[in-house]
Amino acid sequence: MIPVVTDPWFYAVAVPAVLLTGLSKSGFATGFGSLATPMIALTVPVPQAAAIMLPLLMTMDAVGLQQLWRDRDPALVRLLVPSGLLGVGMGSLLFGVLSAKAVAGLVGGLTLAFLAQRLLFPPRRDAGPTSPWVGRACAVASGFTSFVAHTGGPPIAAYLLPLKLDPRVLAGTLAVFLACINLAKWLPYAVLGLIDARNMATALLLLPLAPLGVWAGVWLLRRVRPTWFYRLAYTGMALTGIKLLWDGLK
Repeated sequence: MIPVVTDPWFYAVAVPAVLLTGLSKSGFATGFGSLATPMIALTVPVPQAAAIMLPLLMTMDAVGLQQLWRDRDPALVRLLVPSGLLGVGMGSLLFGVLSAKAVAGLVGGLTLAFLAQRLLFPPRRDAGPTSPWVGRACAVASGFTSFVAHTGGPPIAAYLLPLKLDPRVLAGTLAVFLACINLAKWLPYAVLGLIDARNMATALLLLPLAPLGVWAGVWLLRRVRPTWFYRLAYTGMALTGIKLLWDGLK
């Protein structure tokens, strides 16, 4: 018999975490998905939580791409993906040097700083476009933090949300970017010994939940007004930032 995680508390946390991640993967509730690995890490070590989540993330990516591929912004994808892959490479080289706890605290602090800047110093209506180098820097940070603890959502959202894209364009661009990042993690995770029978069998048990959150999120995405979409996105980033900062400091 293939061993799986048997702790009932693991599944009590993992089921809502997977559904929440699916909602985030659709572009709806952007930011909430970064809570999944920290939530699951309440019951298993962070590297194991990240390994279990990876097949689920790839399944969600496949559903998201099928639903949102046509809505992507090709120019933004070309700008962000190479830098995101560079971040994944950095994460694989530095894995174990920076603890997941330190990364969580860093991502949480930067997320809250971004939100504070947006609240206290909102951009003027006549402000020029954001520098592409800011986008590249956020993409590198996203790839790095995504590799360590699947917390790559807030850094890339910090660049994309201020662009005020149509919600479906933002969702499609995020779907393509994060799919590329997650696909690039497989080989390094395997080399690091995180892809084992127990983690993959546990992921298989949770796999039927993976598409449900994405489908629900896409349904909501096409019916919610842009104003409420962005309010929910910023709320998700705020809650994620608080949770990650708390995890880093405790």
